[in-house]
Amino acid sequence: MPDTMSNPKHDRDVLIVGGGIAGLSCALELTKQQISCRIFEASDRIGGRVQTDEVQGFLLDRGFQVFLTAYPEAARVLDYAALELCSFEPGALIHIGGRFHRLSDPWRRPQHLFATALSAAASLSDKLRIGSFRKSTTQPSLSELFHHPETKTLELLRQRGFSEVIIEKFFRPFLGGVFLDRELATSSRMCEFVFRMFSTGSAAIPKAGMKAIPEQLANQLPAETIVCNQSVTDVSGTSLTFSDGNRADGRAIVVATDAPAARRLFDDDYPASGQSVTCLYFAADQAPIKEPILLLNGDPTGPINNLCVPTLLSPNFAPNEKHLISVTVLGEHPDEESLIRDVLHQAHAWFPGEIESWSHLKSYSIPYALPTMNPPALSPVAKAAHRNGPHFICGDHCDTASINGAMASGRRAAEAVQQWISQK
Repeated sequence: MPDTMSNPKHDRDVLIVGGGIAGLSCALELTKQQISCRIFEASDRIGGRVQTDEVQGFLLDRGFQVFLTAYPEAARVLDYAALELCSFEPGALIHIGGRFHRLSDPWRRPQHLFATALSAAASLSDKLRIGSFRKSTTQPSLSELFHHPETKTLELLRQRGFSEVIIEKFFRPFLGGVFLDRELATSSRMCEFVFRMFSTGSAAIPKAGMKAIPEQLANQLPAETIVCNQSVTDVSGTSLTFSDGNRADGRAIVVATDAPAARRLFDDDYPASGQSVTCLYFAADQAPIKEPILLLNGDPTGPINNLCVPTLLSPNFAPNEKHLISVTVLGEHPDEESLIRDVLHQAHAWFPGEIESWSHLKSYSIPYALPTMNPPALSPVAKAAHRNGPHFICGDHCDTASINGAMASGRRAAEAVQQWISQK
């Protein structure tokens, strides 16, 4: 990672507020265009919401996240081999009525075709409709896909003819875990984009945890581009004011924070609603399953939405032959003790006799994990980066709520800045 500078008053052409994925992507594109820039990050490290902590030798991402290898913007910028991506098994195991049912991708896992055909999570007609849905999201260009009519995800699924069984048993926990929205009110354009990404690539996690993604972006920037522990309190003209009273001046300013912070800095009514989530991590002596696959809660009861065992992707996530269990619960839950008890109670029903060795490592309660993407949030998908004068904006709230959206938005902001500067 580049060294942070010692003098935050040293000016650059472009001042970027926020060292998350969008801000780093913006800085990378500006650097390629030979436009000097500096990132000011309020926390002690880069990455924004894409972070990994080490706790007792375990690697814990701050909230369960996966990286989709089919992301077009990410494929353009990142070195996948260097990330050492560890992939999940395509499909899911869905817990319904006391047992797990497999729903796999028959195009990539034909050996599971029989188990998938017998799954209680979907009827035969539903499984045929999945094939049709896959075709409708993968054959058009991405631009064409983003011009499909926008409605709620739930309405799209019903329009496609899916039964209430597969909607309740599979789509609610699966897409609900992706969007952090079990009501499936998220934009249908987001749904089609995500389905395309899962259909044409793999869901993976870097061997060193999700933090490897922002670190790889940062390592491509010149030294002293990034300044951590510098909280911006005001954006005025071409100047930034920091919490310590210092100021920095540039020719243009890019606000690359999450939407709530952008709203505060611009002091206006910028849309800033978000989805919350709680992620719990447990250490275990044994893995409760035998393959690196996502487990979904297909029943209407219990706090668990989805569960996985990252150590089945790579032993690097835990020390000394231990296993790491990741549990996702939608929403915020202030009573951590009660939540842990309820999660373990449900896990015991899923894995009788398997959880005696589980010990709680850490919980992450994340009030703003993703921007809300309810219609018409993605009309259009790509939002304009230039707000007014020398002010620009980027982030996953300006595109699809994803790593790809953050990266694409950051690049577009850099392109808009370059065009604006060239006209001065």
